[in-house]
Amino acid sequence: MVVMSDLKDRLRSDLTAAIKARDEVRSSTLRMVLTAVSNAEVAGKQSRELSDEDVVDVLSSEAKKRREAAEAFEQAGRTEMAAKERAESEVLADYLPEPLTEQEIADLVTSAIAQTGAREEGMRAMGKVMGAISSQVKGRADGAVVAAEVRRQLA
Repeated sequence: MVVMSDLKDRLRSDLTAAIKARDEVRSSTLRMVLTAVSNAEVAGKQSRELSDEDVVDVLSSEAKKRREAAEAFEQAGRTEMAAKERAESEVLADYLPEPLTEQEIADLVTSAIAQTGAREEGMRAMGKVMGAISSQVKGRADGAVVAAEVRRQLA
């Protein structure tokens, strides 16, 4: 028996509600996310059912695409397209875990450095620190922001 993830169920039921409410942005965004989830399920050698954690990974990558696209449209002077991407990003944010603040990221990095004993090794230990912290920030913080904080504290 195949067990569907709760998050995927929630996405499907919210899509139905958005269609009934004629909410164009929400329904198109949820359709896009469910397509991305389906693509992730059939990617690789064998199709599989995604867990909630895997669905959050897909949501995170889709949200990151929206953020980057919004920035690109903004720089190109296409504000209406940037606004559309930001609206989609806000819909995705409803399904992602609460993002970490800069202070929380700094505290996690400080404790990871103390845990791994990387303070003396400096920048050579960045991979060790990132490995220790990645599971704690997964889906809740952008990897580039975390890496920048690790570099700042190890320098």
